[in-house]
Amino acid sequence: MKLYLEDLSVGQVFHAGPQTLTAEAIIAFAREFDPQPFHTDPVAAAAHPVFHGHCASGWHTAALTMRMLVQAVGDLGWGVVGGGGSDLSWLRPVRPSDALRVEVKVLELIPSRSRADRGTAVIRSRTLNQRDEEVQVFTSRLVVPRRPHGAG
Repeated sequence: MKLYLEDLSVGQVFHAGPQTLTAEAIIAFAREFDPQPFHTDPVAAAAHPVFHGHCASGWHTAALTMRMLVQAVGDLGWGVVGGGGSDLSWLRPVRPSDALRVEVKVLELIPSRSRADRGTAVIRSRTLNQRDEEVQVFTSRLVVPRRPHGAG
């Protein structure tokens, strides 16, 4: 069933995951998109003064969060269409064998004043590891269709 702006409510929460990371996946992602030794080389990462060990790129965490966000709220009428975001924070390193999950909370619903067929859902995505520690938090704006007139 497709979800429309009218089907959402402030405070509503969606969940998805877990998504477990492997050292191999962390290295493969980093080699292509964020080739830094603390992501690509576990031995070099052990000596890093901030991370103290092998960890995933924040962009890898963001990509996994996006996958889980689609799983959580993918029934939105037009899909998960981003309209911007703010306050992206990486709060702690994501390590090999971490099992991530996402919690998505609807913060605000704003019908468009100029386009009657859509609105905006402001959401806050919290990505948590298996210890329920926040590893990433992101506030974003999704473009969500309004229910067509006459649609159930």
